[in-house]
Amino acid sequence: MLALLASTITLTDPAGDARGDGGYVLPTRPAISAEMLDLRAFSAQPQGEGMRFTVSFSQLGNPWNAPSGYSAGVTDIFVKGALGGQQVLGETGLRVRGQGGWAYHLRVTGGGATLVQADSQGTLTTLAAPGVQVSGTSLVIDAAVPGGTYGYWVTNSVYTPLSPGGVLKPGTAAGPTLLQAGRAGAPTPVDVLAPSSDTLAFTSGTLAPVGETRDWVSLTLMALGAAGLLLTVVATVMVWRRLAGR
Repeated sequence: MLALLASTITLTDPAGDARGDGGYVLPTRPAISAEMLDLRAFSAQPQGEGMRFTVSFSQLGNPWNAPSGYSAGVTDIFVKGALGGQQVLGETGLRVRGQGGWAYHLRVTGGGATLVQADSQGTLTTLAAPGVQVSGTSLVIDAAVPGGTYGYWVTNSVYTPLSPGGVLKPGTAAGPTLLQAGRAGAPTPVDVLAPSSDTLAFTSGTLAPVGETRDWVSLTLMALGAAGLLLTVVATVMVWRRLAGR
């Protein structure tokens, strides 16, 4: 049933915008280019018992020579939940814009991949690590997210193995190993999946979901459950009337 209700979604992102608010200065040691961090496309489709996500970049860089072949960025994918969810987008310094929140958070770094689930009460559960493959300039990620058509928040930050979380956070100081921003407390991502006209991620610290912003799979299943309950009630009433008429 879930596979029938789910569908493939493909979204694109403008080129040449991997500098945060436009003023981020990327580190030069190791050499990391803006193209390595530049989100270009994102797709999601049912795959087996889970979902396959493909994230494409202008280039796929490996400045830290990670065995995975990918170590330029930290790619975060937040999957929108049907009911409630987390409002804070992990450690990105961003919050969701609008109603709802995320139910699943995938993170891919040069050191590996993780998947966390958030229930309606905000409790976090670590799930099996996603499988990640490098294909051309794309990451292909297979994760244990139930098949469905969702809304997404996708961000890309600078990777460093020298921090506990693997993310190089921006600051106002300059230096060859630093990510420099024009103000303190700037969001961690250097690029987010959003239309070129939407700059609120770096001015207000909020990011709108893209894709299907309502989880029609869960809503459809809820509607089917309600219809089944209604049919049960109608059938019970009809049986009761027949018995009462005897």
